[in-house]
Amino acid sequence: MKFSTAAVAAATTFIGQAAAVSMAELKQLKMADWAVQKEAGAFDVDRYSALAAGTPCVNGKAGDYKCNKVDLVSFLRHQDMGSSTRQGNDVWGWTSSTGREFGAVGQTDGTAFIEILKNGTAVYLGRLPTQTSSSSWRDMKVIGDFIYIGSEASNHGLQVFDMKKLLTITTPKVFSTSSDLTARFTGFGNSHNIVASPASNTIMAVGTGSSAGCRGGLYMVDVSNPASPKKSGCLSAGGYVHDAQCVIYTGPDSKYKGREICFNFNEDTLDITDVTNKASPVTISSTGYTGASYTHQGWLVDEEMRFLLLDDELDEQNKKGPAANQHTTTYIVDVTNLAKPLFTGTYQSPAVAIDHNQYVVNGLSYQANYGSGLRIVDVRSLKTDPTGNGIREVGYFDCYPEDDATNGKAEFTGTWSSYPYFASGYILLNSIERGIFVLKYTG
Repeated sequence: MKFSTAAVAAATTFIGQAAAVSMAELKQLKMADWAVQKEAGAFDVDRYSALAAGTPCVNGKAGDYKCNKVDLVSFLRHQDMGSSTRQGNDVWGWTSSTGREFGAVGQTDGTAFIEILKNGTAVYLGRLPTQTSSSSWRDMKVIGDFIYIGSEASNHGLQVFDMKKLLTITTPKVFSTSSDLTARFTGFGNSHNIVASPASNTIMAVGTGSSAGCRGGLYMVDVSNPASPKKSGCLSAGGYVHDAQCVIYTGPDSKYKGREICFNFNEDTLDITDVTNKASPVTISSTGYTGASYTHQGWLVDEEMRFLLLDDELDEQNKKGPAANQHTTTYIVDVTNLAKPLFTGTYQSPAVAIDHNQYVVNGLSYQANYGSGLRIVDVRSLKTDPTGNGIREVGYFDCYPEDDATNGKAEFTGTWSSYPYFASGYILLNSIERGIFVLKYTG
């Protein structure tokens, strides 16, 4: 958390904004929820039933799960994917050159690998254990055929794993954290998130520890040669970055066309930075907003790069600003002028829940909203109505039935993240308690 002169100046239109909490404080809140879950048996062996076959969404239910226009195609429990802790976190995907689809399922004790067959069946292939110790935070992204995995585990560094190793697996394998890695980058130890910028072959670790020297900001790693990752730069001016989206800019701000721009979610502000020159990144703007409690993550809405969606991870629980009613609140930002982003409105989910991660594909935002699961939201109306009044939920799959009777709770339970980029249309949803769901939107 930080308050630079630029940030304060940029936030002057948001009078009354209170300071957001730090990552350390947020971690404690989450760990308290998960300790209660563990005591209640949420991560016990055989706590959840294995799924023999997929279940279509009919009359608002797919088996035990509430849904709308989203079918449950297949499911694997964390224990079915070799995890001894049986607790999940992030998820990402990879498609081979021949079109085969694979998932990397984050767990506290490592990363499990699955293949999604043509019929949507998830098949467990093996796992890469954590490099050092277990951690509730593990994040991964793919560039080309390689996956890059970081964790909050002490001295974990960045695991570089060649996903092509999965192409010939016939029996599930536990991969070696030494001989099966393409490389291990140790320029930083722990990290909170991994951001990929494929166009520049750059992996950006964010939320790294103090020893990394970036104040938790963008720690940039050149992975042009995956076998020999090299530090290429550091953005420390804005302090701690929780997550980011980095793109080669093609938006309306002519000054930055063709530049590499990162949209950083910095605990209490949206920071927009030019990282074209990795050795000398430049902060273009730092903007606060009413209700800021923990600026968490977000995503550009379309290829025009005019609008961005932002989610705050604590405004619902703290009943702050527009999220005072605890319904999941998404903030809409007009980023037409990168130096002067404008918060133009909000969208609220019908359900009560904390938001976590969202990704936008073809005008649909795939939102992983903890206790209310995957929420698919049509955001195409922003082109004509930036207030958000035209945004509509078009489908959902709720993987956490425990809070259904109350229309949800603002707690850190249920969904962690989703991966909606497969050409097949299959969607991966990773649950903290249960495991990996393969879903299909039918709307």
